[in-house]
Amino acid sequence: MIEFMRLAVEEAKKGLHNDEGGPFGAVIVKEGKVIATAHNEVIKTNDPTAHAEINAIRKATQKLGNFDLSGCEIYATCMPCPMCLGALQWANIDKIYYCATSEDADKAGFRDLKFYESIEDNLIQIDAKECSELFAMWMQKEDRVEY
Repeated sequence: MIEFMRLAVEEAKKGLHNDEGGPFGAVIVKEGKVIATAHNEVIKTNDPTAHAEINAIRKATQKLGNFDLSGCEIYATCMPCPMCLGALQWANIDKIYYCATSEDADKAGFRDLKFYESIEDNLIQIDAKECSELFAMWMQKEDRVEY
């Protein structure tokens, strides 16, 4: 377990040294084998979703040829932000190991805590019949792929 976290730390250092993003690295493992390693590339790509965990998910799904990462676990240098946590859940990652906390990230100038605290303030539901109909259409599709 420690070995995989060390790989995540090395990935984070790689991104820091290359000025590609913040101090975040991630490693996805399946059955004791490394499937993907990644670091934060927000600065490099100008993509606010290019977090280490998201990048690792993208690499792992490409390598395994499947969006379902059941049986995998992730080692991240920091507690995943709400976006990454959601992506990890959508990917069916079994376990999430992390070192630094969202409080540590907050002290370093990252907004993780703000997002955790304000998540409900930013959600505003609009009652639109058309949107509900989309789910009915989905349920009627005989060839739909569950995920």
